[in-house]
Amino acid sequence: MNSIPRISFAHLPTAIEEMPRLTAALGGPKLLIKRDDQTGLAFGGNKTRKLEFLMAEAREQGACLLITGGAMQSNHCRQTAAAAARFGMECILVLTGEHQEQPTGNLLLDFLFDADVVWVQKREERDARLQEIYQQAQQSGCKPYLVPYGGSNATGALGYAFAVQEMLSQGVQPDWVVFGSSSGGTHAGLVLGQRVFGYQGKMLGISIDEPAAKLKADVAALASAAGEKLGTRFEFTPEDILATDDYCQAGYGVFGEGEREAITLFARYEGILLDPVYTGRAAAGLLDLIRQGFFKKDETVLFWHTGGQPALFAEQYQPEIL
Repeated sequence: MNSIPRISFAHLPTAIEEMPRLTAALGGPKLLIKRDDQTGLAFGGNKTRKLEFLMAEAREQGACLLITGGAMQSNHCRQTAAAAARFGMECILVLTGEHQEQPTGNLLLDFLFDADVVWVQKREERDARLQEIYQQAQQSGCKPYLVPYGGSNATGALGYAFAVQEMLSQGVQPDWVVFGSSSGGTHAGLVLGQRVFGYQGKMLGISIDEPAAKLKADVAALASAAGEKLGTRFEFTPEDILATDDYCQAGYGVFGEGEREAITLFARYEGILLDPVYTGRAAAGLLDLIRQGFFKKDETVLFWHTGGQPALFAEQYQPEIL
């Protein structure tokens, strides 16, 4: 296996905990949770694992500026801005939305980490604006590094390939691993790690915003490319990828009753906070699949918590009344 440049700053390994009260409330299967909300960088989250590899690549290229983009409450942008601050780099974020006089949640943290924010009105404008800023930075004398959306390229995906090795080293072999999937980097890393390190269970991605066919194709391509960085071409096809888009029809960032109930149940039964966009939606899917009998009662299901809690403080909603 190739030696991959990496800067170790995440708090690893993250804990794996049982969720006995939620398991009992739902009538099985046995539920575990992998606490990647506790990776340590700026309230943690899954992007920190990816940034260990992306920051190493940026350093090798001599970068002094990180450029990336996302939604106004992007967890990825918050963690990227924090990594830039930690390693003495400048940071420009291209965010979809409008200037906020009183920023909250992740956006407040972006400003606290001294990131420069550029606003675009539509998601479709973001990529063009990112490229424009990148080209301008190249001409300014400060070498930029373009961090992909969600940290999801072949380099970033490696963070979750090694996360599977970490899980197995903790003595845990669940029948299922369930998680939210959007830009595909976490998902791709997990399925690559499954093949490289011999995890025998199943990886199920719950789509946050993408049609299942597109998500499977994107994840397969990313996993194949990430495998090359390890020194071996592991070929993945869309048929190798497990994903469902049954829970994303409302659209990205739309907070519905499923997310509300999931956040409430995890909080009230286990004292665990989810976020309204990613883990809330993924957990809503998990709860529904359990109620449908998708998992066997004697199986063990690990929910991979990818973080995002600062976005809770940008939402105004009432908890589910039980």
